[in-house]
Amino acid sequence: MKGGGFKMRVVEGLDSLEGPFERAVVTIGNFDGVHKGHQALFARVKEKAREIGGTAVAVTFEPHPAKVLHPNTPAPPRITLYEQKAELIAANGIDALVCIPFSMVFAALGAMAFLKDILIHRIGMKAIVVGRDYTFGKHREGNVDFLEKHAQELGFEVICEPWVDTVPGHGRISSTTVRKTVMAGDVAVAFDLLGRYYQVRGTVVSGRGRGGSALGFPTANIALTDELCPANGVYAVTVEYGGRRLKGVANIGYSPTFEDHLFTVEVHIFDFAEQITGQRIRVNFIERLRDEKKFSGIDELKRQIAVDAAEARRILA
Repeated sequence: MKGGGFKMRVVEGLDSLEGPFERAVVTIGNFDGVHKGHQALFARVKEKAREIGGTAVAVTFEPHPAKVLHPNTPAPPRITLYEQKAELIAANGIDALVCIPFSMVFAALGAMAFLKDILIHRIGMKAIVVGRDYTFGKHREGNVDFLEKHAQELGFEVICEPWVDTVPGHGRISSTTVRKTVMAGDVAVAFDLLGRYYQVRGTVVSGRGRGGSALGFPTANIALTDELCPANGVYAVTVEYGGRRLKGVANIGYSPTFEDHLFTVEVHIFDFAEQITGQRIRVNFIERLRDEKKFSGIDELKRQIAVDAAEARRILA
């Protein structure tokens, strides 16, 4: 990590580059989730940049290439949207993030043109850090062998990082693995893959007015910004708001006891009475408590919420 005054440089679009970086050490990817596998790449980039007195550079793309290349096929939900992805990359101590707008024109760029014109001439690449399965360029014609073949003549070094293993039974760490665990509600496993708790962000909106009045547990209903939501159920959570980290319990789902079939993400924040409708908050999922279930009525639901809140307090203590 960099010092407290460190600020990553963000370059959005190649036309915003003022010139090549000083001895750029580059890694390239979508970096969806910025999981431990990505973090290993960033660590190696920083290490190499220190060795040669260079600049640690991450190159990414927006929108996700799958949305451009296959517009009629639903793309997998993103683990981290661009705002959070950039924050997490900065937190990993990368000096500069270059975000290239992904389009069909860019997708048609050949591997050699991408290597010579963009990475070497425009970004100033002296070393590239990638995983063994990395591909790039039109029809994925560029790969590690391609890079190694041209490294000497073009004056750069290729560093191939091994895959990062993960918790038993989940294979190597990948964005696909993270996505599956979050969608299954396995937020504890997601923590192991990400190195942090899975987080969603959104704006607090007016709910159905039941949490405080009917149930005695006022809730913040969230209109999600994020695409990926954990499985329906009840979770112990922390909430980031106003520079504070608060504790609470969240319910995701359709509130089957009330049979109104509306999907909601709502959080009861412990010992909190502020009016935050219209404010943006961040919710970190710490542990899954139970499935969502239908209760016989409001009284049974109130008793269960009290049990859930007590269990969440115990976990978060």
